[in-house]
Amino acid sequence: MRKIIYYVHQSLDGFIEGPNGEFDWPVLGPELGAYSMALTERSDLFLYGRTVWDMMSSYWPNAEAMNPDEHAIEFAPVWRRTPKVVLSTTLQSAEWNTRIVRAAEDLAAIKAEPGKDILLTGSSTVAAALTELGLLDEYHVIVHPVVLGGGKPVHQPTGRRTLRLAETRSFDNRTVLLRHDLV
Repeated sequence: MRKIIYYVHQSLDGFIEGPNGEFDWPVLGPELGAYSMALTERSDLFLYGRTVWDMMSSYWPNAEAMNPDEHAIEFAPVWRRTPKVVLSTTLQSAEWNTRIVRAAEDLAAIKAEPGKDILLTGSSTVAAALTELGLLDEYHVIVHPVVLGGGKPVHQPTGRRTLRLAETRSFDNRTVLLRHDLV
């Protein structure tokens, strides 16, 4: 069965966005960019919550025109062609080969479909719902050297869970990966 992988960037003090919703602080150097691309190669479906979907769909369709860094040039075509699922009770329609799912429980059937892994990017609310349902398999948390002092926490309350440290690694002499599997 395919896995659902939670890939998220967080500040040193545990937030995925700042107090005003800002997400201008992650820095993706060449090593971290390569790691990110390797995760996308493991996956054939991208999963988002509504907020992250809005951010991704406003940037990646035309990323090459907005930010000509190496990662944007490499990832934008991958993003456009990869099927996507958005977990949302309010989103009415979505472009770019995207289907909308209304309930987290419906993701169990998608996970059971044949294919590669499913990559959930940055939605702590969706990650919490999937953890609660026992559907999330791996956490890939990238810790950035910034203190935001508040904002949206990387983990939403789901009750106690035991994780197994599977890997630690640094990228670009700047960020640190903490990869955990659910036990």
